[in-house]
Amino acid sequence: MPDLVPLPGSERTQLSGVQSAGQLNESETITVTLVLRRRAQVPAALVIGPETVTHEELDAQYGAETDDIALVTSTMTELGLTVTDTHQGSRRMMVSGTIAALSAAFGTTLTLVTSPQPGGTGEATHRYRSGSLSVPAQLAGIVTAVLGLDDRPVARPQFRRLTAAAASRTVTPETVTPETVTPETVTPETVTPETVTPETVTPEAAPAAPTAVPLTAPQVASLYNFPAGTDGTGQTIAIIELGGGYTQSDLDMYFSGLGLATPSVTAVGVDGGSNSPGQPSDGEVELDIQVAGAVAPKAAQLVYFAANTDQGFINAIAQAVHTTPPPIVVSISWGQSEDQWSEQSRNSMDSVFADAAALGVTVTVAAGDNGSSDDPNSTSGVHVDFPASSPHVLACGGTQLIGNLSTNTITSEVVWNELANNEGAGGGGVSDVFPLPSWQANVGVPTIAGGTSTGRGVPDVAGNADPVTGYLVVVDGKQQPIGGTSAVAPLWAGLIARLAQATGKKFGLLQPLIYGGVTAGAAAQGFNDITQGNNGAYSAGPGWDATTGLGSPSGQALLTHLSDPPPQTATVTTEKPRRKHWWSR
Repeated sequence: MPDLVPLPGSERTQLSGVQSAGQLNESETITVTLVLRRRAQVPAALVIGPETVTHEELDAQYGAETDDIALVTSTMTELGLTVTDTHQGSRRMMVSGTIAALSAAFGTTLTLVTSPQPGGTGEATHRYRSGSLSVPAQLAGIVTAVLGLDDRPVARPQFRRLTAAAASRTVTPETVTPETVTPETVTPETVTPETVTPETVTPEAAPAAPTAVPLTAPQVASLYNFPAGTDGTGQTIAIIELGGGYTQSDLDMYFSGLGLATPSVTAVGVDGGSNSPGQPSDGEVELDIQVAGAVAPKAAQLVYFAANTDQGFINAIAQAVHTTPPPIVVSISWGQSEDQWSEQSRNSMDSVFADAAALGVTVTVAAGDNGSSDDPNSTSGVHVDFPASSPHVLACGGTQLIGNLSTNTITSEVVWNELANNEGAGGGGVSDVFPLPSWQANVGVPTIAGGTSTGRGVPDVAGNADPVTGYLVVVDGKQQPIGGTSAVAPLWAGLIARLAQATGKKFGLLQPLIYGGVTAGAAAQGFNDITQGNNGAYSAGPGWDATTGLGSPSGQALLTHLSDPPPQTATVTTEKPRRKHWWSR
């Protein structure tokens, strides 16, 4: 047996609802990811920007030490394990061996169990451990994380389909007249997801109706005044997916319906992951691709598919960020309450986001669909979602957007909250884990509801997310409205691609630019300030709040602001036309 020492931050508590799933085959060969220390910390000034580094500079200055890699390799070999791949820049080493050998090397016992899925529905069968890991004594302080021994699902997709009950509370274009809008005509039987379709919900059918109806992504972009003359040309958007898939026929049907050419979409497999349509999370994948592509149709998309584990999630983000050339933005619509992650997983992922900022890559992340509790099974308690709570990502909250499509004006925008009907709400609150970043120091981030401590405030920004006013997309050959903060992350990703095209800039960490000069209770330049509604424990008000952040985008005004931003003095502290079609604008 090797001489082992505890690995800080590797503790896992007991999962609730765990049941044995039989005997684990300890002779099975698996691969784990080891994360190594940096040779030097990335300076806060580099994370903030506007300067960026190349991959070569990042690898040489802030990647893993060559001597550390050599020591890890020799130690693993002595233990009968095999290093199968090494990524010096992202400080990851892939190590394979039998379950028995890996368990012994890292001081744990694995079992085979079933446990509830993070989304609150269904169960998953997976390897499982509790307690802490250890590492060989000679690797203490060198190996900072061991990922993949326990392969439980770690994240849920943050999308919501329009339910029949929600549809019954909306008014479709067919009913927007004094003669037809009556208690007898607007019923759950007459207003359903089947009646709210792209054929019935068009500007022509209801050109000025100030009512809650599903919208197309270009209509949302138009209401948010995305910068004219931009379409994402020359930019690349990376999208992270942990299940499901898309079909080319769905994409072609969707984009042709909008009168757009289908953008370049390339699936990238990570650790055996692949584009696998025919799963419940297809709605997530198609929503992400279609929203990003509809608002930035000339941007190329790279869609990274990985297993829904901490190892798969982190490897996918690292591969996306460290590809050459790097994307202008990475969109993530998966997450889970930050208290459900191990410290080593949070820190490892957050360090990749710091790499992204240094490389000039912005990361947009959905803030969650379960209000201030971030719990699909309860409205009590307060938690924020991770990775949205990382100070190195742009956390995207949710609103309900109603607009006049004839005059292209917003008539109402409030916090998305349908918790009373068990239909979700935008996530937001205050982190238990990450301290308050200095760029949020003056905007009025409160203490945690019911507590006395403060931390990183979530979200940073917002956008249309309520399924009632959600996005008309095509999934598995069917047109349907979908919402959730899942839609807001790719919406902002598309906007950032257009802003980058217009300015010729890489934005990296956007927060110092958009928070600069903002004080508590004051509206930020380039945003529609959302002042009405709540997400449970937190309420909207003037200026930044823990429901919609700085607000939804006013694209042209944001372009003007980013073209001449205020001085950046913040620091970041982390945890130790074509012809009209039925979807045209």
